[in-house]
Amino acid sequence: MTAVKELLLSRIRDVADYPEPGVMFKDITPLLADPEAFTALTDALADIAVRSGATKIVGLEARGFILGAPVAVRAGLGFIPVRKAGKLPGATLSQAYDLEYGSAEIEVHAEDLSTGDRILIVDDVLATGGTAEASMQLIRRAGAEVAGIAVLMELGFLNGRARLEPALSGAPLESMLHI
Repeated sequence: MTAVKELLLSRIRDVADYPEPGVMFKDITPLLADPEAFTALTDALADIAVRSGATKIVGLEARGFILGAPVAVRAGLGFIPVRKAGKLPGATLSQAYDLEYGSAEIEVHAEDLSTGDRILIVDDVLATGGTAEASMQLIRRAGAEVAGIAVLMELGFLNGRARLEPALSGAPLESMLHI
């Protein structure tokens, strides 16, 4: 494991039985509070953005905002938030998707995306892949291209990668850590 990966992993705290019994929550707040670790993560994700040829960063609510915005600044790119339904003012594109126990909906301001834009999606965790898949659909409906997905952690046992690979159409999915 590289020094950066070791640093990142050392700053992620396990919280047992949160948000419900039987779940081991991966808390990234200690990583965010450590300037060395947060800078290393931001630099690594910005490098992915540059290598992917991205022209903008999309951050997924809510921790994707925390990670995606500084990545966009570091890479010299614009930042676009993808929000839960009803949180953005004005005209939006929305996309519903299924969760394990129900459904959800996300939205984006369509005017923030243009034909010719190459979008890197940034989030903290890839779990089942539902939110990332819905965000790819939104990006494409707005006329932009998906340059790839970059996440801090991939929870491999939930098989999100397998769900996303067909929709990625060859675009990369990069995870800093595989859990």
